[in-house]
Amino acid sequence: MNSLRVAIVGSTGYGGVELIRLLLQHPKVTIASVISSSNSGVSIAEGFPHLQEILSDELDPIDIDLIKGKADVVFTATPSGVSTELIPRLLEAGLKVIDLSGDFRLKSGELYGQWYKHKAAEPQYLERAVYGLAELFGEEARGVDFISNPGCYPTAAALGLAPALAAGWIDPDSVIIDAKSGVSGSGRGLNLSAHFSEVNENFSVYKVNRHQHIPEIEQTLSLIAGREITVTFTTHLVPMTRGIMCTMYGSLNGDRTEEDLIELYRKYYEGRPFVRIRGKGKWPATKEVAGSNYCDIGFAADRRTGRLTIISVIDNIVKGAAGQAVQNLNLMMGWDEQTGLRLTPIFP
Repeated sequence: MNSLRVAIVGSTGYGGVELIRLLLQHPKVTIASVISSSNSGVSIAEGFPHLQEILSDELDPIDIDLIKGKADVVFTATPSGVSTELIPRLLEAGLKVIDLSGDFRLKSGELYGQWYKHKAAEPQYLERAVYGLAELFGEEARGVDFISNPGCYPTAAALGLAPALAAGWIDPDSVIIDAKSGVSGSGRGLNLSAHFSEVNENFSVYKVNRHQHIPEIEQTLSLIAGREITVTFTTHLVPMTRGIMCTMYGSLNGDRTEEDLIELYRKYYEGRPFVRIRGKGKWPATKEVAGSNYCDIGFAADRRTGRLTIISVIDNIVKGAAGQAVQNLNLMMGWDEQTGLRLTPIFP
């Protein structure tokens, strides 16, 4: 078949430019349009010199007819609130869409408005969007025309907790998630929290009990556990560029050893190539997944306290955004989900 033509709305953000990096080496895809509402008419290499002589296309404006004439699938890597208005128009034009914003992750429009402070999309589009956390709901994404890409923190948290919750090995009411992210998670826009002088040699907490990813995490974990779950979720900013580490705690039901957990998790994720389970006494670090689509998970079971500690790490821009979006493209098109994503982590 001919190459699938894709367009990227929001090409000048970190998620968009990472999509470019991944899709340029995807064997079944051609980047037909890079789109920016604020920089149209300018070569993308102007803002990203690392793309010089690799991709120098001029940025297109957001024009539905233009996009429809160039592309078959559209990635929307836009700020919250933008996709709400744009995606229905893209779908009605007959385009397939993978959305990297948070606008269609929550099935409740009321919850979305409460946490994101934007008007929610119409209910029929919230219902139509398939939540694309591939390792948990991948079969639902095959052959559909609209996928909502999960958030970065929810990806690391849900993949770390899902097998233990599904098996009933931890108390759902005891879950605490201590999450840490690199600065790229806040995007490329200028803000004080990402200022070098503020971030360097600093370790800070933010959005305590009010991070917009909380309802997404609870929605996913509730589906897995088969009952409503409420979590304590705290986010921290770490002075590094890429990476997320979620350290999660739950009270164990029964006497479970680390060997038991390793076996449970390896069986649960069997055939899911992007989740790697560490052996006993070996815990993952963010550098060990940098630049890749892997999620690495390790454990520590404490008989003294009766608690389980789960450590989950991802690259927030790859598995937490663009890499997972490409994985969802592969599922959408019926391809091997590893296509274009067989990336060895960058080390050191």
